[in-house]
Amino acid sequence: MIFRKEILLIFYILTAVMKIKLPKLHNQILIALIAGAIFGSIFNVSRTALIISYKAIDETKTISIRDWKKFSFVSEGMTFDSISFKAHQQIEIINYFKKVQASDRKVSIILEKYFSTEADGKFDFSILPNVILVNKEKTIATKIKWLGDIFIRLLTMIAIPLVLGSLTVGAASLGDIKKFARIGGKTISFYLVTTSIAISIGLVAANLIQPGKRMNVETKERLLSVYSKDVEVKIGTAEEYNFIDEIVKLIPKNPFAAIANAEMLQIVLFALMLGLVLSLIPKSKGEPVIKFFDGLSEAMIKMVDLIMLIAPIGVFALISATVGEFGFDILQTLFWYVAAVLFGLFTHTLGTYTLIVKLFSKIKLSTFFKGMRKAQTIAFSTSSSAATLPVNMECCQENLGVSKSITSFVLPLGATINMDGTALYQGVAAVFIAQVFGMDLNFMQQLTIVLTATLASIGTAPVPGVGIIMLIIVLKSVGIPEEGIALILGVDRILDMCRTITNITGDAAVAVAVASSEGELLHPDLKNA
Repeated sequence: MIFRKEILLIFYILTAVMKIKLPKLHNQILIALIAGAIFGSIFNVSRTALIISYKAIDETKTISIRDWKKFSFVSEGMTFDSISFKAHQQIEIINYFKKVQASDRKVSIILEKYFSTEADGKFDFSILPNVILVNKEKTIATKIKWLGDIFIRLLTMIAIPLVLGSLTVGAASLGDIKKFARIGGKTISFYLVTTSIAISIGLVAANLIQPGKRMNVETKERLLSVYSKDVEVKIGTAEEYNFIDEIVKLIPKNPFAAIANAEMLQIVLFALMLGLVLSLIPKSKGEPVIKFFDGLSEAMIKMVDLIMLIAPIGVFALISATVGEFGFDILQTLFWYVAAVLFGLFTHTLGTYTLIVKLFSKIKLSTFFKGMRKAQTIAFSTSSSAATLPVNMECCQENLGVSKSITSFVLPLGATINMDGTALYQGVAAVFIAQVFGMDLNFMQQLTIVLTATLASIGTAPVPGVGIIMLIIVLKSVGIPEEGIALILGVDRILDMCRTITNITGDAAVAVAVASSEGELLHPDLKNA
């Protein structure tokens, strides 16, 4: 139950954020992000507390415990592998319970010298029979996550109609097949090249920093044990990557089913084909359809403005929940791995994209990065390129001066097939896991990682967490043990937030470059060039 004082505290913080008179919305979002991180660190989830539900006779009881000396699982009078846990092994206990629960065996727990908040005292020994739940306690920081979830769902809600409408209009507005092929060729070429560069930077960073060789055996064994169950689930959902099959899957059997199931690549192909065909048929027939999709696109863009009114609240809730749930402790355990990924993302974002903007347009670098601040803060808090797409389109058109036709074509395509940050992280992760397992990857194996990760990134859905599934494909391609992803699952959410910034910034950089090459970059900076 949320306490009254905590509710009032949240109310005061959010009221203060919303009342601050700031010239730009991205400043409000930035303040909400910082406030959320502070709030989450204050009301963080206890690392030595557990909520346990069990069946006692004919009723279900729930207790909160902490500071136990010994915690053991028992089934039919036998202790599982003589496993017991201490107070600091909260995550190990939860994950081990998931394993036991999956076997459909009845489980009891033996507690020795523990403190129960419900009973308001210390106890030397207890047996909790027929346990049905073992989980972390929730705090006010994690309980308000639903506010952030609403914000993400609102943005995701408009992503598919926006992609369908804007890509259809964008393709139709290109006018002829030659222009369509020219702009499409430029866009896809940029995306493939930048993705390859991103993976290469990731591999170089991993080989230079060598994070896997800095991890001790104890930490390795602990992480493999803690996340083994999650790894089994993710490996089970991963499919073998086959390039020909992926090409076939691009074509939807039913475009309405593709829309309903959020099959982004199929939606993109259908929208591109529809837009192209609309430009080929008589204007009297095609114009009403184009106007319909143009109106749909404009309505979605307007809806972005309305949704962004609650952006500070959504960002505050998301960051609070993330920091409150995961804290910063896990970053210490995987410090060198996190450092390698962040170094790679930083280098690619400020290096590769700077060169693209500088070489292929006349827009100022300061203008570009300032214009992208709102989209970047949304990308960081939501970890979703799809959810950020409406905001990214708004930033590119209003702040960077990219024409509507280019924005409508390049950005939805990029949100679907351009995942530079995800590809870079997969390169670092593959080398990191190989180093931990004592494998030295030769040049051909690392080249295979570049090619596989480039192709896999094209099929990566623009939603949080899916990069892990695609990483399994990359690991399989060079024979790296797939269970090694257990080593990095603990920090995946935090790094997902960071790599999404790189993903959407890359889309915008390519949009600027393509627009400039087509004479459709209309920013005032050009007047002084």
